[in-house]
Amino acid sequence: MLRHGDPEDLSILVDYLTDKGEGRIMLDGDVCKRLVACQQSNRYEAVDLNLMALEIRRFGGNTVSNLVRDARNAVGFGLLDRLLPDMESSVDYGEIVRDVASHLKVPTNKNSSVPTIEDGILRKILTDSYEQMSTEEKKVLLNELGIHDMSLLQPAAMAAMIAAGKLGGFATFKLATIVANAVAKVILGKGLPFVAVGSLMRSISVLIGPVGMVLTGLWTIADMASPAYRVTVPCVVHLAYMRQKALHKATNSACGACGADNPMDAKFCSECGKPMNDKAA
Repeated sequence: MLRHGDPEDLSILVDYLTDKGEGRIMLDGDVCKRLVACQQSNRYEAVDLNLMALEIRRFGGNTVSNLVRDARNAVGFGLLDRLLPDMESSVDYGEIVRDVASHLKVPTNKNSSVPTIEDGILRKILTDSYEQMSTEEKKVLLNELGIHDMSLLQPAAMAAMIAAGKLGGFATFKLATIVANAVAKVILGKGLPFVAVGSLMRSISVLIGPVGMVLTGLWTIADMASPAYRVTVPCVVHLAYMRQKALHKATNSACGACGADNPMDAKFCSECGKPMNDKAA
């Protein structure tokens, strides 16, 4: 996923990993400097992307290995040591996603794919944030997602729809963008690049407050469990957004006249009605 990422999106991940360049106890100083240098030059070579992936997995290894240590402390050694081998310093990304989902109480099963779990994480944050919104904020969000059924203003109704995965296609990409932007704004003090969120500015501003309230609760839990969740949760959210962005690019194209997104096989723009091969004047 990282190799398909735009430099501005990778820059957000660097900020999460390095605490906006300040460094972290669990991050090697030389690694921090290298990643910050990539961010400043806006260039990421393959070796840098591999390094970023490794560091995300290392932070994830810290959270997952805590579960093993806690189990050993509770039950004791001996038989349990043979059942729970020593954890590596890093774990598979899929394991990190499952760990974050468990932390957020997102239901999964052993057959759930990584994209499916990522989607569930985004929907969980949106659902929890929705419960904190005013009626007007809810209307703005529903309108942005193309939902016109006002009965969904009730949190339970909206939660049921989100949990059922009934937001598909472009709405899912919007959902991912809105949540990822709000998380970045709350944690880093800056959102996604304007080019990624220009048409979503109103709904994005609506979500920042509610998402902030949700994250505050999560960080309290993270401090009680593992501080590494302060890295793994936003990284997984951001990577989920990057995945949705890549899928959107692969299946949609912008109208040459008005810039609106349309399915790749569309002959006419759904917004302005002009042929998709028309160029802006």
